[in-house]
Amino acid sequence: MDIIKGIAVSPGIVVGKALLLGAAETHVPRRTIAPREVDAEVARFGAAVAAAIADLGELRRTTETQLGAETAKIFSFHEGMLQDRTLLDPILRAITGERLNAEAALTDQFERVIAQFRAFKSDVFEQKVDDLVDLERRVLGKLMGEEEDRLARLTEPAVIIGHELTPSQAAAIGHGKALAFVTELGGLTGHVSIVFRALGLPAVVGCSRAAVEVQDGDEVIVDGDAGVMIVRPDETARAEALKRAEASKRLRSSLAENATLEAVTADGTRIQLLGNIEFPDEVETVLRNGGDGVGLYRTEFLFLTSEEPPDEEAQYQAYRKTIELLDGRPCTIRTLDLGADKMTQAMLQEPERNPFLGLRSIRYSLQNQPMFKTQLRAILRASAHGPIKVMFPLVSTLMELRQARLILRDVMEELDEEGMAHDRRPRVGIMIEVPSAALMARTFAAEADFFSIGTNDLVQYTLAVDRGNEKVASLYTAASPAVLQLVKNVIRAGRSAGIEASLCGEIAGDPVFTMLLLGMGLRTLSMVPAQIPVVKRVVRSVDIGLCERLARRVGSFDSERQIHTTLRDELRKLDPANFGGWAAA
Repeated sequence: MDIIKGIAVSPGIVVGKALLLGAAETHVPRRTIAPREVDAEVARFGAAVAAAIADLGELRRTTETQLGAETAKIFSFHEGMLQDRTLLDPILRAITGERLNAEAALTDQFERVIAQFRAFKSDVFEQKVDDLVDLERRVLGKLMGEEEDRLARLTEPAVIIGHELTPSQAAAIGHGKALAFVTELGGLTGHVSIVFRALGLPAVVGCSRAAVEVQDGDEVIVDGDAGVMIVRPDETARAEALKRAEASKRLRSSLAENATLEAVTADGTRIQLLGNIEFPDEVETVLRNGGDGVGLYRTEFLFLTSEEPPDEEAQYQAYRKTIELLDGRPCTIRTLDLGADKMTQAMLQEPERNPFLGLRSIRYSLQNQPMFKTQLRAILRASAHGPIKVMFPLVSTLMELRQARLILRDVMEELDEEGMAHDRRPRVGIMIEVPSAALMARTFAAEADFFSIGTNDLVQYTLAVDRGNEKVASLYTAASPAVLQLVKNVIRAGRSAGIEASLCGEIAGDPVFTMLLLGMGLRTLSMVPAQIPVVKRVVRSVDIGLCERLARRVGSFDSERQIHTTLRDELRKLDPANFGGWAAA
């Protein structure tokens, strides 16, 4: 039994069979096969090589037609390598003599040849190494099965394990095929972690070597509460996990029963609890969990889940469906937060070295105005069907806000000329996600209709910590005094200007922070829908005076550890039975 620790990003506990996805070379299975399996294993290896050669032949012919014979020669070399007996025979000997499974035999041989090539320390041989790596991955893919095929063959949902998953992969797999998710890379607030939480499935990221230690079909326990995966558990661990899973399920069921109750503090202050969504269908989840509307519609997922950018009509239909499902409730639509993702980096001739400090979010939209205008047209057309607010992400200068508003005004004039219905006075706000915007909040308040504090990126940029890097995960915390000072500055600026300031980062859905946020003056929080019931339970258990006293006490601390410990202790005091798990260290 192996215990692998990681970062808990989506709660829940499950026991299930593992299915490995992602780059094949990161989780090559290794086992000794039975004597009776040898002939079948040899045949399986031969079929994989033949299928890879067939693919390469098709690729060579296509390349020759489109790019010329010279460029196609590279694939002729690849085909030749896969027919070279000096490469293939050692693999077959490992299968027949050592009774090694084909995947391990293939990898061992390619590693030896690659090491020999690299020993020559020549640019020519180094280029051949790249060819060998590509060939190894191609044949491994055939041996281990294409991911789509393997998912299709699943007879029951599995625990999906990979070196790294993209948001679109997670969303595409969804409930039908997944019991839980585990990845080797990732952080608490990365985009894929956000999708895990939106799906409501247990997930743990940052589990070093998870995809190496686990083989397909292994039984695993995923503890999304504690941030742990147990591989091949013994009977005691399995029984304990099932017991805790049932207790966790009962608690969430009891919280869900309170979904219809209003989010009102003990002294009568109404708090607006909204949901963060990626897709229109999630509106039903928001409402089922007792949410008051949508505080953050992340529209970029419309782009990340398809190979082609959605046109105006497709976007309009998605926004319209969202608004109609909300039936008059509030909806804040954030324009594209693209740029640091793999899709847009792949479109660049030269990917950015540090995309999180590069052309992303509102910067990306302003430099891709046809795409930006298409999205704004779709949003405005949808506004004819119900109330919306338009929000621009990662605004760092006043000029960016002014330029974005000017483009919005141009689009409104175009729609007027075309006779298309739309809201002629949409409320326009910004996400406060960088220190420059937080520090200049009073200036921005003169030209924005509302603020939404995005603590995920605000923490990242304030503390200089990559929020998707598991190596520095311990440094990433919204309990930092510096971050809380910036949040407080934004709230005060909004109050002074008479505009709403809300918070839509992940801490909005963390009950440990609820009392602090209310005490700092926030009255609107937007979160993953599944977290609304527990935050509502906290809201209904406190009065504003208690929260304000806590905020003042925490404001005098200079240590994030002291802040977090105090917040956990206060939450535990409210209801040890129900909040003890969330208040655990």
